[in-house]
Amino acid sequence: MTMTIALQLLLAAGWLAAFGLLVLLLALELTMGRAPRLGATPAGASKGGDAANGRDILSVIVPAYNEATRINSCVGALLASELGGMNWRLVVADDDSSDSTVEGLEALIEAGAFPSPPLEVLRCGPRPAGERWSGKTWPCSEAVRLLPQRPTPDPDPAATEWLLFIDADVTVAPAALARAVAEARRSGADLLTLAPRIRCGCLAEWVVQPIVVALLGLGFPIARANNPDDPTAFAAGPFMLFRRSSYEAIGGHRALAAEVVEDLALARAIKQRGLSLRYLLGIDLLELRMYPDFGSLWEGWTKNWHLGLNRNPLLTLASGAVVLGLFSGPWLLLLLAGLQAIQQPLNWPSLLTPGLVGVALQLALRLWSRWRFGLGLRHWWLAWLGGLVIAAIAPVSIWKTSTGRGWTWRGRSLRPY
Repeated sequence: MTMTIALQLLLAAGWLAAFGLLVLLLALELTMGRAPRLGATPAGASKGGDAANGRDILSVIVPAYNEATRINSCVGALLASELGGMNWRLVVADDDSSDSTVEGLEALIEAGAFPSPPLEVLRCGPRPAGERWSGKTWPCSEAVRLLPQRPTPDPDPAATEWLLFIDADVTVAPAALARAVAEARRSGADLLTLAPRIRCGCLAEWVVQPIVVALLGLGFPIARANNPDDPTAFAAGPFMLFRRSSYEAIGGHRALAAEVVEDLALARAIKQRGLSLRYLLGIDLLELRMYPDFGSLWEGWTKNWHLGLNRNPLLTLASGAVVLGLFSGPWLLLLLAGLQAIQQPLNWPSLLTPGLVGVALQLALRLWSRWRFGLGLRHWWLAWLGGLVIAAIAPVSIWKTSTGRGWTWRGRSLRPY
């Protein structure tokens, strides 16, 4: 009798997981599949877009902390941008790195590998004692503060000045900056943010990132973020392009110095001020590689998971449980079906069916991700492992955020006290 009840519960959970995966797939197609996308070459435009305009001034700021292994590829791609006659500059704002981030760049500038100008390396120095600055807020704020109001020569007193904050783990296509400025100008955006294509390298990324990308797409629908009457606000931190006057109107990074997830806070500030937020897919123009290994992935998501769910413990735990059920559950059913086939041959087909349906839907979800976002299928069959990792991330994120213990980014403590 007890075995029968347990079997019925497992069957119900299996079919519920399959139904949840189907709903997730359909919802993603409705929200992200039809989301506005910023292409590399718009219809009727020449390569590089139409942003080579003397009335635009662009300052690109790359906050960097211990980025010696990847800053060169980021900077090299930015310097290869096709900007035509636009007046622009590129500033790497070093956040008191302890590795050779600055020295490596300065050596390349001296050797003539990277032109200067437009490249400048800014040493922001240590954070002020007695003040709490989290994440990228310090180097971004210092870069804006120390930049002159306009680069020289100033081509037009009426020029629009833009500030682009871009992460060091991003590489851009040659047309990316021009297309972004053109779209921001065309749409009247005060903040234009682009979601990049996610590139996975290590095993940890392949098992976790595809699941996280799907959840972010569902949790922060682009249509709602772009609706000025909807309070939903989202910004992709790796690429945020501000109209400088609007950035200063909300107080910039300095007003949000203690925010750990500063991109969401900035997006909310833009909307709350009645300014225009424009959120687009930029997967044809940007590529992001977030975590080189499991340790950095664990540190990153245990830092952000609970914060991204507004510090709601029930919602955070529920998210971990749902992911576990959707992505680990079907594989568990297949395992149990195999054991049942050995011990009780009459029962195993009933467990096998929902397990196979769930696994097939996981594959369909990854095929959809490859179709829409160019995310490969590699290690798709390890989704069960991704479910386990995320289920562990959720409670650990609550503990770290609530206690401050082990709550770090790149080894720096984020404790509020």
